[in-house]
Amino acid sequence: MGVSFDKPAANKAFAEKFQFPYKLLCDVDKQVGIAYGAADDASARTARRISVLIDPEGKVHKVWPKVDTKSHPADVLEELAATSS
Repeated sequence: MGVSFDKPAANKAFAEKFQFPYKLLCDVDKQVGIAYGAADDASARTARRISVLIDPEGKVHKVWPKVDTKSHPADVLEELAATSS
């Protein structure tokens, strides 16, 4: 899933425009962004683009603190393949 500081209407429009195949959650109070390191505090206007892989038990398996949108899907699939072997 994805998480954004935007309000529901903006997230819905963004998800529809880019045909996201997953849920895009709203973090308007920025608590999730702060907890995962995507923002330093609630005054942040935008979140840093990070990615967190969480295992089935709810534990953080891997964090990508800087995401390259072109290569990131392959990076995640590679990590998933490595962990399932």
